[in-house]
Amino acid sequence: MIFYRNADWRRENQRYLMQELARVRQALMQAEEAGENTTSPPLPLFASSPPSALEQLCQTFKLSAFERDVLLLCAGVELDASFAPLCAASLGDAQKNYPTFSLALAVLEDAYWEALAPTASLRRSRLIEIGAGNTLTTSPLRIDEQILHYLTGTYHLNERLVAMGAAVAKSEELVPSHWQLVEKMVSIWYLTPSEPLLPLLQLCGNDAASLLAIASTACDKLNFIPYTLPVELLPTDIGILNLVKCLWEREFSLNNLALLLECDRLEMLDGKEEKAISQFLESIQAPVILLSSDRRRQKHRPLITFDVTSPTSEEQRLLWQKALSDFAPNLNGHVDTLVSHFNLSDRGIRAACLKARSQESGDVNSPPLLLWDICRIQARPRLDELAQRMETSAGWDDLVLPEREKQVLRDAAKHIHQRTKVYEHWGFGGKSKRGLGISALFAGASGTGKTMAAEVLAQELRLDLYRIDLSAVVSKYIGETEKNLGRVFDAAEMGGVILLFDEADALFGKRSEVKDSHDRHANMEVAYLLQRMEAYPGLSILTTNLKNSIDQAFLRRIRFIVQFLFPDINQRAEIWLKAFPSQTPIEELDEWKLANLQVAGGNIRNIALNAAFIAAEADQPVRMEHILQAAKNEYMKMERQLTDVEVKGWVKTANG
Repeated sequence: MIFYRNADWRRENQRYLMQELARVRQALMQAEEAGENTTSPPLPLFASSPPSALEQLCQTFKLSAFERDVLLLCAGVELDASFAPLCAASLGDAQKNYPTFSLALAVLEDAYWEALAPTASLRRSRLIEIGAGNTLTTSPLRIDEQILHYLTGTYHLNERLVAMGAAVAKSEELVPSHWQLVEKMVSIWYLTPSEPLLPLLQLCGNDAASLLAIASTACDKLNFIPYTLPVELLPTDIGILNLVKCLWEREFSLNNLALLLECDRLEMLDGKEEKAISQFLESIQAPVILLSSDRRRQKHRPLITFDVTSPTSEEQRLLWQKALSDFAPNLNGHVDTLVSHFNLSDRGIRAACLKARSQESGDVNSPPLLLWDICRIQARPRLDELAQRMETSAGWDDLVLPEREKQVLRDAAKHIHQRTKVYEHWGFGGKSKRGLGISALFAGASGTGKTMAAEVLAQELRLDLYRIDLSAVVSKYIGETEKNLGRVFDAAEMGGVILLFDEADALFGKRSEVKDSHDRHANMEVAYLLQRMEAYPGLSILTTNLKNSIDQAFLRRIRFIVQFLFPDINQRAEIWLKAFPSQTPIEELDEWKLANLQVAGGNIRNIALNAAFIAAEADQPVRMEHILQAAKNEYMKMERQLTDVEVKGWVKTANG
């Protein structure tokens, strides 16, 4: 095991190693002189404590006296120029200036054949390497380079492992809930120190930094040195994999190295890679902690899993207060709001405060909004890979809906604003997390304003809006839909996000009557989505064109339902009034005549935009004639015929 190496120890270790090499060299010299006494001098004493590197190595790998001397014979060739010619002389061939097993068996005391076996310590732990040769006993022997340096008192990680992994820096202070996990992990390994195979430990969670901090802290408590390795870097060739396993085991034996296996891409592994990893984990005789977002199963070896969640709300409050204490101490009133919307790790909170400190403008009103927007950005990276982030600028004035529907949307915004007070301070969230998610269903034909309503809510709440196309998420393979949805919710739970699940018809339907396995599977998918929506701390929205196709049992689990009806003539006129930005030059447009077009708001916006391009190309302000041309194109796209009734009263004007 690893030990402290000061200057006095190094000097004493060097003296002891040279004396040991001299003893083996004496055996070679005596063997060269036929008929003389070949008894080796007594072993020298090591005067310092802790023991020498050689003694430590012999104790760790349980080397016999003969195996120790074979190792010294190989080390002597590297460290003492007199060894090579002595080997050649003993073997009777000037070209064979290297040690062999046959030489060792001939000149060293207490020699025995079993020490040459692949299962014996020298070869099993790769302390020596066997070169090319015609026979086992006449092949050249060489000490492993790392072991050679170790004997001289110099430690370094095996070069074959350096390219695969990385050392872990000392972790920062953990929150109490994470410390509890550390104590449980330590107690498990502490109670099974004599077992040849320690139980595998697995940390599951979405914050890789927290997983690493917890794992490395647990290793520190047991005097293990943590070293990370991405699972995809493990070789799939069995021979190379066994070599890597042997080297990791040797690192643990020599220097208490523990392996932290990063498994973020488990779902990307093919069958061959999965088989190799399973074999590696089943047999490696070293402490291993798996770090992953998803749980992994192991066939035979005990695998104990711990779920790592974000710091609790109270822990996050304390982290915010500590991080803000010397930067913006007067923001304590805003801490509850930040904790309510953003579920950040301790590292994420410190990073947000550090970034806010570097960007602060000096405006007393700046820090709250600045921190809020920085937290939004902190939450984006993982979700950006899974969903489409939508830029939002629409406000309440842009949304044309009956007042009743608008009020439902305002109520949804109030629930988001006040959830901390109601759930935490008033106790509604104390017993169960189920049903605390704020969910909404937007039902209506395409173009009636469902997406704009979601944008308005995101703008009102100053939250990011992410669109997830459910038709792309749903998979024909059992369990895949749930996995896809799970990744989205897991990534979104850092906070500051409104989830817009578009095309809910792809998943929902009248599924309550189970007729076959497909119906049962579809019910499970819907149940999983609703379960995650009910537990999701933010706002999640489903959109559908066909509300009647959704079973009432499912609808009862959704908190807000907004029906987006086809706009009447008054609403269409209002939409036309808002269709052109104030900077757009327009001339003699009549919104009431335009409202006769039997199209929804989304089509109106398309027509207005296309009419603007037509007018710009003609270098004219937007007129009825430009809108007529754009309307014809839009109707053609919808495979509909533009009627005379719809353009009555303004076609003549358009034709000039």
